[in-house]
Amino acid sequence: MTLSKDESTRRSPAQGRWYRDVTSANRRSLVAAFLGWGFDGYETYALVVVLVPMMNDLLSPGQQADLPFWGGVAVGVTLLGWAIGGVIGGVVADYIGRKRVMLFSVAAYAVFAGLTALAGNLEMLLALRFLTGLSLGSEWGTGTALIAETWPVRARAKAAGIMQAGFGFGALLASGVWLVLSEAGPGAWRIVFLIGLAPALFTLYIRRHVTESSSWRHAKDTATARRRKELTLVQVFKEPESRRRVLLTLVLSLFSIGAYYTVSTSLPLFVKELAADQGRTDLNHLTSLAGMTYNVGSILGYVAGGFLADRIGRRPYIALYLVCAVATTALLYLTTTSLPLIILMAALNGFFTLGMFAAFAIYLPELFGASVRATAISFVFNSTRIVAAAGPIVFGELVLALGGAAHAAVILGSLYIVGLLVLPFLPETTGTSTER
Repeated sequence: MTLSKDESTRRSPAQGRWYRDVTSANRRSLVAAFLGWGFDGYETYALVVVLVPMMNDLLSPGQQADLPFWGGVAVGVTLLGWAIGGVIGGVVADYIGRKRVMLFSVAAYAVFAGLTALAGNLEMLLALRFLTGLSLGSEWGTGTALIAETWPVRARAKAAGIMQAGFGFGALLASGVWLVLSEAGPGAWRIVFLIGLAPALFTLYIRRHVTESSSWRHAKDTATARRRKELTLVQVFKEPESRRRVLLTLVLSLFSIGAYYTVSTSLPLFVKELAADQGRTDLNHLTSLAGMTYNVGSILGYVAGGFLADRIGRRPYIALYLVCAVATTALLYLTTTSLPLIILMAALNGFFTLGMFAAFAIYLPELFGASVRATAISFVFNSTRIVAAAGPIVFGELVLALGGAAHAAVILGSLYIVGLLVLPFLPETTGTSTER
């Protein structure tokens, strides 16, 4: 059998540095996945950093007292749309290809993100947040599958970690934009979302420079020859080992995502509460700085994850990040009252609480075959957001009940530790091939 250039590269012996066998096609696929996921990061974190001024602008006087609750609803609705769109996008990507779904996802969420800037009331905002989330969901699964199926084995985890860092860069950009615009007036949050139209131009790059996965093409041809009649999602759950892996990783995904959205939503509120208690007036500036350091930490955590996963193994790497996510959350929210120190410690917390999500891009694709890979990993990574969408809402209620964000963040942030329970039942996949 004649191998394609990408396939022969991935099967070549490990010689020299890890990036020695990386091709230009590999680099283009990484750029596409990085930027696509980076735009998702911008859009997601933009909602977090502008949440308070946005809700102040759109809520009626009678709703203002419940701002944490309605803010949680806005985040939760976005997650709900993300979950539905992600699962649908993963299934479709296994039928029509990673590249086509990526194109549609980027174009759609750019449009709906831009339209969010025009929201005139709470109802319109929530509808647009749902549609934005619906479009965002497909991006991760397609980009992750593309990296897993086109990169050399010994460079694959590093590429996945770098791709995941795109989310951190996008979130950092959102924090920086808000740092500049936060004092521009009550309607400045609309400009932040208007900038979200920019990714529409990125579709031109995907169309011209990204090559479809040869592994997916081969799997599709094989499935066509067999006249596949079952939906890929049905196939994932029909095979016993595949079903077991999906259910176990669903637990890991559910509690990690629920904990992350709680912790990330907590940070701006926590900083604002402390700043107000200390008589500071530059509240927006301080929350932007905290958001920026949090995302700088996450970027380092993402990239380090790819190297750690190869050095110590997939499961030990994930366990390390889960434990440190809980520890640094408690340290940040329960022991620190100095605003400068909190802003610095936010980076350490971001390294683990957000940085651990590189584990999903590194580990999940190695658990499933190419014919159902996008379906399986998208289902695991995105469907849990349907349940996790309740996390920010519960957090908002806890903030009101406990009188502040700190204890609420620690209580729900502790959910990371649940992931440790499933790791012993999952296989170690370091060095395995994804050409199946």
